[in-house]
Amino acid sequence: MRLYIKYMVSLRCKMLVKEELIKLGLDYVKLNLGMVETMEEINHEKRIQLKNNLLKSGLELLDDKKSILIERIKNVIVEMVHYHDEIPKTNYSGYLSKKLGYDYTYLANTFSEVQGITIQHYIIKHKIEKVKELLLYNELNLAEIAYKLHYSSPSHLSNQFKKVTGLTPSFFKKMKKKRQQNLENL
Repeated sequence: MRLYIKYMVSLRCKMLVKEELIKLGLDYVKLNLGMVETMEEINHEKRIQLKNNLLKSGLELLDDKKSILIERIKNVIVEMVHYHDEIPKTNYSGYLSKKLGYDYTYLANTFSEVQGITIQHYIIKHKIEKVKELLLYNELNLAEIAYKLHYSSPSHLSNQFKKVTGLTPSFFKKMKKKRQQNLENL
């Protein structure tokens, strides 16, 4: 049986869900971001108990098909941008369609209808969060980050970064250095 869980987007969330499953004596076959596959059907009582326990941790067990699909789309994007070493070189529409088994137009329309933003905007927001993370680690320069995240050029990345955050990547890095200096002077 497959269960879909909203807001399960990190390794910490996976650990929380695993703990809840163990507490309820539920064996699972797979535990991925946003999805758990159990070995057996879960009775109504245990499902309600799991739902309530997850809510206490800020996670939500999903029931309706549209919500489940939206959460699956989000989880594929989060996994693609944040947890793979390299973002797929194919276009995102093809990648999402293949991964989820639905026509991209259907995915895009459903996502926009429910979320109020396009899938493309959602991907951009996550890519910019990844850029922030990479800038803070200070291991790659902007050109390397642009290449890693498949931007056409560092200037394209820089323009998109500024459009989303209101800051240039270099100013963002300077803010980090300033914060570190302030902390060191305490």
